[in-house]
Amino acid sequence: MISKGLLKYIRSLQIKKYRLLHQAFTVEGEKSVAELLRSDFELETLFATQKFLNKHTLLLLKGFEVVEVGEEELSKAGAMETNNAALAIAKMRPASPFDWQEHPFVLALDEVRDPGNLGTIIRIADWYGLSSIVLSENSADFYNQKVIAATMGSFTRVLPHYVDLNAFLENRPENVPVYGAALEGENVHRLELQPAGVLIMGNESNGIRPETMQQVTQPLHIPGRGGAESLNVGTATAILLDNFFRNL
Repeated sequence: MISKGLLKYIRSLQIKKYRLLHQAFTVEGEKSVAELLRSDFELETLFATQKFLNKHTLLLLKGFEVVEVGEEELSKAGAMETNNAALAIAKMRPASPFDWQEHPFVLALDEVRDPGNLGTIIRIADWYGLSSIVLSENSADFYNQKVIAATMGSFTRVLPHYVDLNAFLENRPENVPVYGAALEGENVHRLELQPAGVLIMGNESNGIRPETMQQVTQPLHIPGRGGAESLNVGTATAILLDNFFRNL
């Protein structure tokens, strides 16, 4: 059973200021929680049904509190309406400085604010083997529960770096190219790209900010054949990353 105090704490973590205050966040759903248990994240408490606990016995040997609960309790406690397996409270990873030598290819997000889009992009980054992403300070919160849910567990393998994006780009090593998604860019399918440099994806409505666009050395465009005005930023990220990695 979830006590009133714990229930209040869980719900408070749906708000960014309390996540920052406690340096903690929630993870919901069987797949995401199972991925969390396999990762190096520190857990505070796991709330789970008997079925989940029986299925994942070997993942529970890490010394955190485990509370057996019913499906109705889980649905009331978390943000997901259909969670019938588990909810966990985990500690945020401590922020670490970005190391250019460890990341020859960088995916950077310029004010991507929709949690679902950010979660999808994190999952795509994980698919292509990127262990870090760079985000402008006004981008969506990596630990937002909707972001975590949309990653389908990929949040455990991708580390966020929130930065002043313009300063980050200005201080990049010499001769590092900067690619940016832009309507007026060069047709990406006509280029032979290698995963080296920085790829910037812009805001859902406004694209890359003008001051950030000044740092771009190679604008990229995804040509369309139909009548749609634009692509979702997650879809565009997947297409562009595929062009960088397809020749490996």
